Amino acid sequence: MNVIDLHCDALMKLQDAKCSLRYFDAPELETNKTRLHLGNVKVQCFAIFIDPDIPSDQKFQTALGQVDYFYKEVLGNNPDMVHIKEWSDFDKLKNGQIGAMLTLEGVDAIGNDISKLHILFQLGVRSVGLTWNNANLAADGAGEPRGAGLTLFGKEIVRFQNEHQILTDVSHLCDQAFWDVMEIANYPIASHSNSRTLCPHPRNLTDEQAMAMFQKGGMVHVVYNPPFICENGKASIPDLVKHIDHFCSLGGVKQIGFGSDFDGIFSFINGLEDASKTQNLINELLKYYGEEDVRGFAYDNFLNHRPGMGR
Repeated sequence: MNVIDLHCDALMKLQDAKCSLRYFDAPELETNKTRLHLGNVKVQCFAIFIDPDIPSDQKFQTALGQVDYFYKEVLGNNPDMVHIKEWSDFDKLKNGQIGAMLTLEGVDAIGNDISKLHILFQLGVRSVGLTWNNANLAADGAGEPRGAGLTLFGKEIVRFQNEHQILTDVSHLCDQAFWDVMEIANYPIASHSNSRTLCPHPRNLTDEQAMAMFQKGGMVHVVYNPPFICENGKASIPDLVKHIDHFCSLGGVKQIGFGSDFDGIFSFINGLEDASKTQNLINELLKYYGEEDVRGFAYDNFLNHRPGMGR
């Protein structure tokens, strides 16, 4: 069954390795191309992530460096990896091809200059989270004790994204920033978050937040990171399925997807250690849900809720 994965950090690993990893089959990459093929991951989204400790005057260049790895190593050395730059490109993928889409995890890289976000948009970024767990000039993240909402600049960014049909990712926002986004975003999405009811981690969504996402036509993509699945930090595939089941109970059966967070996590679900094992999750879901619903979780729900589909 084809799968869309909304989040991985392979570009960060490629950059940190300084040309020593081959995207095609590097064992260090949980989302290398070989593993994507084995797991039938038809579309992989690649996050640009800039560590908050990088000096501010180096952040945009660091982001461009990850984009360079995307173009040269992911796309350039793998002709069957197809760059998705338009929402209609999902419909053009052929058998044997894997779609690749750029996302931005936190706008630290642009400083206070929205023209830099326009450059990243021109390079192919189609989903943007305003921050990681830290605070920046746009918003407070889930790890910032202040817990403030969007700044005026943050709201300007969301309006820019509305205008250009860019997804606004809420996964790392603090609660107040989440609600500020929901007031103005046309295309909200949670690229990699689970249920806070089942696992009380600040990176997860409350029931009220999940229902607000569903009511606004947004997608919630469950994440494979064990600390976001179970409080004890150890998780099985059935434990992840419980989060999907909970979101379904809130009315989200047609608005659930996957966001593995592979290459950005340090512990793994047993049987779901890398992209090649993705069909193990599909097979577990088929024990409890009909094929149509599982195809929705895996692929179709996102296609039906991407920008330009009547949202």
